[in-house]
Amino acid sequence: MKKINITELVLRDGHQCHIATRLRTEDMLPICPQLDKLNFWSLEAWGGATFDACVRYLKEDPWERLKKLRHALPNSQIQMLLRGQNLLGYRHYSDDVVDLFVKKSVENGVDVFRVFDAMNDIRNLEVSIKAVKKYQKHAQGTISFTTSPVHNIEYFVELAKKIEELGSDSLAIKDMAGLLTPQVTKNLVASLVKNINIPIHLHSHATAGLASINLIAAVEAGAATVDTCNSSFSEGASHPTTESMVVALEDLGYETNIDLALTNEVSQYLKEIRKKYWQFESEFTNLDPRVLINQVPGGMISNLSSQLKDQGALDKMDLVLEEIPKVREDLGYPPLVTPTSQIVGTQAVLNVITGERYKSITNEVKNYFLGQYGKAPAKLNQEVLQKAIGDQKPITCRPADLLKPEIDSLRVKAEPFSKSEEDILTYAMFPDLGELFLQERNAGTLEPEELLDKDEAMKQGDHYAPSEFNITLHGETYHIKLTGSGHAGEAERPFYVSVDGITEEVLVETLDEILISPNGQASTDKSKSTKSSGRPKPSHGGCLTTAMPGTIIDIKVNVGDKVTAGDGVIVIEAMKMENEIQAPESGTVVAIHVAKGDSVSPNETLIEIQ
Repeated sequence: MKKINITELVLRDGHQCHIATRLRTEDMLPICPQLDKLNFWSLEAWGGATFDACVRYLKEDPWERLKKLRHALPNSQIQMLLRGQNLLGYRHYSDDVVDLFVKKSVENGVDVFRVFDAMNDIRNLEVSIKAVKKYQKHAQGTISFTTSPVHNIEYFVELAKKIEELGSDSLAIKDMAGLLTPQVTKNLVASLVKNINIPIHLHSHATAGLASINLIAAVEAGAATVDTCNSSFSEGASHPTTESMVVALEDLGYETNIDLALTNEVSQYLKEIRKKYWQFESEFTNLDPRVLINQVPGGMISNLSSQLKDQGALDKMDLVLEEIPKVREDLGYPPLVTPTSQIVGTQAVLNVITGERYKSITNEVKNYFLGQYGKAPAKLNQEVLQKAIGDQKPITCRPADLLKPEIDSLRVKAEPFSKSEEDILTYAMFPDLGELFLQERNAGTLEPEELLDKDEAMKQGDHYAPSEFNITLHGETYHIKLTGSGHAGEAERPFYVSVDGITEEVLVETLDEILISPNGQASTDKSKSTKSSGRPKPSHGGCLTTAMPGTIIDIKVNVGDKVTAGDGVIVIEAMKMENEIQAPESGTVVAIHVAKGDSVSPNETLIEIQ
């Protein structure tokens, strides 16, 4: 009887998908003894968005979480998700930072490192995998699965061979958006088994409803391990149910050595614990088979819909969905995962809204063409490249080769508030957020976000309106906040609920009307009021406005400056992308109505040119 290994995801990806990565360490530890007895090949319990969530929301030291889990799971392999050269942050780090991060992760308890890169650029995996091997732990090189004319079986087999050559102990197929189908899974796994010698693991989100069948197909084709999630946090945007897969596999004649009675203890405990986190539940983490039709992750569709509605252009959704694959083709078919999903999606919306393809090009698209994210999977559109970067020369080296060693400078910067190398790495991942967290921790003033009692809230009829929080859709975490407002004097003013910069317009009289009731439905309360942005509406051709709500990150002019139509004057961050706004007319800057850090909305005058 063949043994099939199972990796349990409930301590990381499961709660990341369903309650925005909010499960606290104190609620994990009581069930760890049962999880530790269940003979899972590994327990994924760290990495991904957990590091960010611990620091930003839970006010927990992520390194302390890892230490506590290591102590509570003495017989289990703890697994983490590592973004290659990006580690757990949102930029490339120098090689010395990567090495130290892996070293400290090993020292604090990680046994298995699943290492991936959004571009599938093997160069962005190399240093991380070699560091894992250097510190004698299990390196799991990863394929980020996607579909395109160039992403075929042969492409992934060649990528897998290179991953094996780096010294990987196993290979993971990471199907983040749930694009795999059973036949493709069977063909891909069979080809990989034939061409490489390391074990194959399959990770497939249940978004489209096919993941359970995919896991069976993978096992029958020769996969050694499958990822599942305890029923307390499974299915939908999460993963196939552990208990169900155990029954299915054993019925097919495979051995799992998983005790279903003990698994049930875990699920009963976590189902009850999950009720504490009701305020982070979302209807958008359920089944969404649209991804199989348009190959655009459902969370991305939700964001695009909100942005177009904000522009009064929801009728252009079909045009945007038609534009996305065109932009993706121009960029050489990058996988539509963070950050490339935002890069492609934002540019597609700009192309449609402005009425001209690449009339406005985001800074991220420019950086993409400059090679700063890595090598594109296919040939780039040279005409668009020329329009984006002109005579600038794209880099051909590994992006991190241009980074100088930085751990020493990080030590100096973090010295006033750091007590360990782990603290320095926390600061490296999130400089501003990390510094504040460490200062508050040292002062004993950390205050985690409040967990509201649902029964009490419903009993009292209270309403709560957090202005900033995260949700997770289809395996990707999105940042939500209230941003921008309309104009004073209007009977109803638009306020914008921002999803990674993509916003939903809500017409109300005051911001305080945008509330979340205990049942999760929007409600209003007209007893309070708030100030508007105070910015004038555009009244002449020299009024500079934004097509997308966002945050001002740079102002390139001063009052009195002379500008020429087309000059870049403001940079706005929206949907994690930077967009430069050009002067609409030539003339003199006579007024600036914004400052760096301001949230802005469409139909506001940001700068006036006379």
